[in-house]
Amino acid sequence: MTMNTPPLQQTTEKRKPRLNSPFKSLMRIHWWMALAYLIVFCTGIFMVNLERGQFLRSELYDFHKSIGILTMALLTWRIFTLFQVWWRKYTKRTPKLSPAWWRNFTLHLSLYLFMGVVPISGFLLSNSFKANNVRFFSITLPDIFPENEAMVEIGRNAHFWLAYTFLLFIFIHMLTYWKVIRANWRRWVNFINRFQQQT
Repeated sequence: MTMNTPPLQQTTEKRKPRLNSPFKSLMRIHWWMALAYLIVFCTGIFMVNLERGQFLRSELYDFHKSIGILTMALLTWRIFTLFQVWWRKYTKRTPKLSPAWWRNFTLHLSLYLFMGVVPISGFLLSNSFKANNVRFFSITLPDIFPENEAMVEIGRNAHFWLAYTFLLFIFIHMLTYWKVIRANWRRWVNFINRFQQQT
């Protein structure tokens, strides 16, 4: 008499990671924010070249501010999720504090700081120019800074230079993870091709 043994598939099959794991959530937030920042930069570059009173200029500014506020909400969610990832990762093993680890940490810390200070500088510019000047999809938000004509130019310069410095760091980030970007691009192209073949 022989004992029943479980099928080979059951013994060798590895448990797949949960789809709602913190790391997968972090990656989803990452790509949503990437799309939001692409919209913010494109609208920002376009709208500053429009003259006052030009058609849809005011609406474009409001849309730009709305997406900027959305990035701040996503950033809060992202930081919370990041701490969850760190907790799961570094409670099991401590990081190897190599020069490569510190470079990676410094780059990401800089990116997170820019994610916060760029929209805040936008608040400074908008609030200094006029009270009740920031709307989130038609909802007027409370002012963070008081109306102050003397701060308008400071806010404008801060928002401009911080935004373009942030853009520079994004390019450095893209170059650092170019292989990942290329792999994701191939997956996206394959997905589009399969979708077109099915339709």
